[in-house]
Amino acid sequence: MAAESISMAGSVSQSDSGAATRSGGPTPLTGKFRLNEIILKWIFGACAAVSVLTTFGIIYVLIADSIPFFTHAGISVADFLLGKAWTPLIADENGKHFYGVLPLVCGTFLVAAGAAIFALPMGLLAAIYMSEYASPRARNVLKPILEILAGVPTVVYGFFALIFITPLLQKMEPFLQRVLNNPEFVVEPFNAMSASIAIAIMTLPLVSSLCEDALHVVPAGLRESAYALGATKMEVSTQIVVPAALSGIAASFILAVSRAVGETMIVAIAAGNTPILTANPFKGIQTMTGYIVQVSLGDVPHGSLEYQTIFAVGLLLFCITVVMNIASIALVKKYQQKYD
Repeated sequence: MAAESISMAGSVSQSDSGAATRSGGPTPLTGKFRLNEIILKWIFGACAAVSVLTTFGIIYVLIADSIPFFTHAGISVADFLLGKAWTPLIADENGKHFYGVLPLVCGTFLVAAGAAIFALPMGLLAAIYMSEYASPRARNVLKPILEILAGVPTVVYGFFALIFITPLLQKMEPFLQRVLNNPEFVVEPFNAMSASIAIAIMTLPLVSSLCEDALHVVPAGLRESAYALGATKMEVSTQIVVPAALSGIAASFILAVSRAVGETMIVAIAAGNTPILTANPFKGIQTMTGYIVQVSLGDVPHGSLEYQTIFAVGLLLFCITVVMNIASIALVKKYQQKYD
């Protein structure tokens, strides 16, 4: 009997061990599998290091090529950032050049602000409809159609703004003259408004998709609790779901504005190349990216002072986008809500 008990106990122990192994317990790795794990680890690490090294390489190039600009031009960083005239390619009657980047910065944010006014509310409303009102079948149809806009090349948006949006705005000149009570008001052939509308159309899928994802992950229990208290669909959507997804919505907004700030081809084609300080969106302006395109495609000699200005402008643009990304991360951490 004792021997049988020991035998039964041993068989039970072996059975439990086999069950633990089959249930996903740790198993020792052989030499071949251990070598494969090490190789994959190094491959994954190398892929992660590429993006980091690329970022540091971009920073190095921008800084290294911006320092000669400030040295040769003989201007301070304050004069560069706060100067109100930007004429590095054309000298005035006294043969003097001005290197104040403020007109380019203002033109950039004028276009980005105009795009945000159109894209952010429309994108959020579209996301609320797809998340809270649309049926699963309608959502599966509408979301891919909306995201098709993200696949259109930006150069197409630029020409669309130039040959369709701008003529449409020019047809509205009589109405705008009456509204503004200014009979001399005109919509210039190259203007910030048409570029803003085109960028808004381009960034609309980005805003709606990210906002819809943020709204979709809000727990269903919050909605059901609100409905149990007698809340309407509108109250649940605007007072429960949207505040709960505020961190994701804010992050998508900042990402969309950052995308608008860095847009190149649309502003280069539709906004013009006139670096002036103006708050009138119907005038021709020039953005930082538009200036970089102008110099890169022009006849400016490589290594000249005029050529080095694009690195100073590019460094400033890089710093602006980094600050916006940091603000996005801070907003997410501040308003993020965790649900069990």
